[in-house]
Amino acid sequence: MAFVQIIEVRTSKFEQLHRAAQELDQAIAGRHKIRRDLWCRDRDDPSRYLNIVFFDSYEEAMENSALPEIDAFCGTVAPLVDSDPKFYDFDVLTDQTY
Repeated sequence: MAFVQIIEVRTSKFEQLHRAAQELDQAIAGRHKIRRDLWCRDRDDPSRYLNIVFFDSYEEAMENSALPEIDAFCGTVAPLVDSDPKFYDFDVLTDQTY
């Protein structure tokens, strides 16, 4: 079953945060389990961002989370966020593209 993780962060340093995320992408290229990755900014609160990450399954998401680079990334971005990230985990029940 497909799986989506949504990570909510608040930051005034999005450009630096996104640059660090792109560096992570390069570091784990060919080994990560991510199928799709979206960054969204809240129109009503421009300090609030959502990172929506799509995986083929919960198990693959957990494999991805176990990569050592993920822990290092969390340490790198900690000074760039205004509060601890919030994580939301969802099983995908339906998926339609129009």
